[in-house]
Amino acid sequence: MSDSSIDSLREQFGRELASAASEADLRAIRDRYLSRKGGLLSALLKALGTAAASERPRLGQLANTLKKEIEQQLDERIAAAASTRAPRGAVDITLPGRRPAVGHSHPLSILRERIESIFTRMGFLVIEGPELEDDYHNFEALNMPPEHPARDMQDTLYLSSPMRSSAGSPATLLRTHTSGMQIRYMETHEPPVRLIAPGRVYRRDNLDLTHTPMFTQVEGLVVGEHVALSDLKGTLDVFVRELFGQERKVRFRPSFFPYTEPSAEVDISCAACGGNGCGMCKRTGWIEILGSGMVHPAVFESVGYDPEKYTGFAFGMGIERIALLKWGVEDIRLFYENDLRFLEQFPQ
Repeated sequence: MSDSSIDSLREQFGRELASAASEADLRAIRDRYLSRKGGLLSALLKALGTAAASERPRLGQLANTLKKEIEQQLDERIAAAASTRAPRGAVDITLPGRRPAVGHSHPLSILRERIESIFTRMGFLVIEGPELEDDYHNFEALNMPPEHPARDMQDTLYLSSPMRSSAGSPATLLRTHTSGMQIRYMETHEPPVRLIAPGRVYRRDNLDLTHTPMFTQVEGLVVGEHVALSDLKGTLDVFVRELFGQERKVRFRPSFFPYTEPSAEVDISCAACGGNGCGMCKRTGWIEILGSGMVHPAVFESVGYDPEKYTGFAFGMGIERIALLKWGVEDIRLFYENDLRFLEQFPQ
């Protein structure tokens, strides 16, 4: 140990202290110089025993002075660095902002709002009603008495016996369509009538690629004097082209529904093949999207309308089926599995 070794350590410490850029750097320098085990100052003091006996007191005093200088300078720099440290939990306003995740409407809700928008622009009223329905409004008033075979097509979820009780009250069920709202509205309103009734409906279907025991329907009804089949065709033609695109072709195909006569199913040209025929449209070039027809006179009689004076048309569609066709989705279950990777793909 000598004067030169003390001066050399002082100069080395000065260079390292000047280059320290953070509080962590300062603490690392403290450990390197002042640590009791392996510290540079500890090693210097241990080397004091190699100096001449007459030099030891003076060299020891110089070494202790250097130690105090190092401790003082480090304490001042660490205290200064700590004073600028952000408090725990503080926000660094210099960092770029994080865009929060924002939710959006479910694709089925988007499509329902789109359908409602199209019909309301054509003057239709949007109504909603109970999902728990009685047998009369769900079936009988729609020309489906207890023995009618069309009831089997609905595969109904009854909450009470399908047979009328001894008191004569109708059975209770989860509605199989929203057509019951047409009856409820006509019971309390005189023509003219122009409405759609969207809502959830229930049937005993197994969950698979194209079926689900709960789905969403939109039923429509127009009643007035001189309402003709041409009005039905014109209305649905405008609706289909507005929803699927002006290039889509529309055709009406004869069918049967107990509450309409005549009845028709509405097909649109297949988007996948342009109407030329493919696997999606079963080589026909057409895909069925909804049912429709002129309101049966028996329905008017059940609500007190004069079938000799008033005519009307009705139609109904499943929103899930429309969604499958509009967006090319192959599995209806995807709409109910809450997978954000799927749900976030749809336009708002």
